[in-house]
Amino acid sequence: VQLVESGGGLVQPGGSLRLSCFASTQTFSSFDMAWFRQPPGKKREFVATINWSGGRTYYSDSVNGRFTISRDNRKDTVFLQMDSLKPEDTGVYFCAAATATATDEAAYDYWGQGTQVTVSS
Repeated sequence: VQLVESGGGLVQPGGSLRLSCFASTQTFSSFDMAWFRQPPGKKREFVATINWSGGRTYYSDSVNGRFTISRDNRKDTVFLQMDSLKPEDTGVYFCAAATATATDEAAYDYWGQGTQVTVSS
């Protein structure tokens, strides 16, 4: 399974970005998907996860209410809509795939290369 993220960039505080992650697999709908991020100089951290059907989602406290994770199983793609962005949201954002929902990155078998998100005025 190969995962390719896109949609990162530079945005002002309070702005929005939508990240996409395309999975090159014919079994995309069998995976639970997640987004993680790595702020500058810090360890990678959990952001959001969505189960295989899209019927269950879970967010970190720091993004709950501002970010929305979704997926389109017909297009083998998972999305992260990020609104009301803050400078502390800056980092490299990674998508990941697992066979079970988890917030621990050790549970994820497949990772993308990451996309940079910078929130700055």
